[in-house]
Amino acid sequence: MYLNCGPYLVRDWRKDDHAPLVNLANSRKLWRNMSHRFPHPYTPEDATWWLTSLIGKESPTHWAVEVDSCLAGAIGFDPGEGIYDKTGHFGYWLGEPWWNRGIMTAVVPLVVEDIFSRYGLVRLEARVLRWNPASMRVLEKCGFAKEAVLRNSAHKDGQLVDEVLYALVR
Repeated sequence: MYLNCGPYLVRDWRKDDHAPLVNLANSRKLWRNMSHRFPHPYTPEDATWWLTSLIGKESPTHWAVEVDSCLAGAIGFDPGEGIYDKTGHFGYWLGEPWWNRGIMTAVVPLVVEDIFSRYGLVRLEARVLRWNPASMRVLEKCGFAKEAVLRNSAHKDGQLVDEVLYALVR
């Protein structure tokens, strides 16, 4: 995929993303807002596993976000299965140097439209930890609706925390 989002670019992952990925992803502040699948510390081996799982994939569902020709973050979805095959679990992240610049607010709507048009989904869901209001604002600005507060549904960083479920239905 190559999606021009104004000053930002969404593209397939490349081997040369390895070093910048480790540099950006190895952040405790970032890790606190991510699911259990995102490791901390984020090691070169983690980056190798991630890139190997995506590079050359026929129909990738996760992409790199680039700003000023630099890797800045990631965006993508996990497709649902079985009776949930029309729903995708959507997510994104930006490295700390790129926070609070409106990048994801610009990128998310274009990526969502591409996902809906190419993958036949009718619903995207995103779960956000209660302590991450910036991500909630991005989703709300991009048309996602808050559907539920899942009380004490996540155990992260030694704490029980609510998750807020957002969805966008096409």
